[in-house]
Amino acid sequence: MAHALIINIIKLTNDPDYKAYRLGRKIRPVVNHLLATTGIDLSIGGGISELIRFQEYFKEYRIVVFGGLHCEYIMFDG
Repeated sequence: MAHALIINIIKLTNDPDYKAYRLGRKIRPVVNHLLATTGIDLSIGGGISELIRFQEYFKEYRIVVFGGLHCEYIMFDG
């Protein structure tokens, strides 16, 4: 969950290291810092409450999670 959020924000901001993050070469420290900063524990998975906390942290972005590939069912819309 945190990994996907970081990758999408990096893509939106046109970070020149996007490919390195997407391939996992730079992402671990960023995700660990995000989880430590927000106090979110994803060791047993994440759900709506964690998404709400991520949305509070990333106020300048709108987090939307779909329940399928065809965008028919929105599970979360921040």
